[in-house]
Amino acid sequence: MKREGLILILSAPSGAGKTSLCRELFKIFPDMKESVSYTTRTPRVGEVEGEAYHFVSHAEFERMVKEDAFAEWALVHGNMYGTALRTLVEARKSGIDLVLDIDCQGALRLKELFDGGVYVFIMPPSMDELRHRLEHRSTDVQEVIERRISRAAEEIKEARWYDYIIINDDFEVACQELASIVTAHRRKTFRMMEQVGKLFDI
Repeated sequence: MKREGLILILSAPSGAGKTSLCRELFKIFPDMKESVSYTTRTPRVGEVEGEAYHFVSHAEFERMVKEDAFAEWALVHGNMYGTALRTLVEARKSGIDLVLDIDCQGALRLKELFDGGVYVFIMPPSMDELRHRLEHRSTDVQEVIERRISRAAEEIKEARWYDYIIINDDFEVACQELASIVTAHRRKTFRMMEQVGKLFDI
């Protein structure tokens, strides 16, 4: 029996620390892979095709939508982003544990269309702390910060349908909690049977 890959979906408001947690997760589990999404956005300096994203034209993206090639896709700030269904199916069949970093809108579509993912919502300890983090990043003007905070309030309401919620107050604790979720799902009986079969010839 081939081990089935784990599909881990992470969502969070901007500023909650999801990107930093992802980096630590890949250090703890170096065999985990990050899902590479498709986008119509123009590549930024330093972004490599096939690593950051698969960069495609609007026409190509729309063709993929019509062909039902996406497990989920969304229009975000004028650009389209999507996760190819084939990426998830191949990872699962190959026993690859895959991490998807997508917003609530995309995660909900994925949950409706794709069976068996593990959904984790990363939450800030408070709206005041979220504001503090966004303001001290020094990457956004105040108007953008206010928009992010307003959107965060809406996104947090969506957390109720995720499988797990991690409150990122203490970063080290949040890392341990996220790692424990991965470890628990890696130890699910149906994922362990390939190894058990090799060890005990069953």
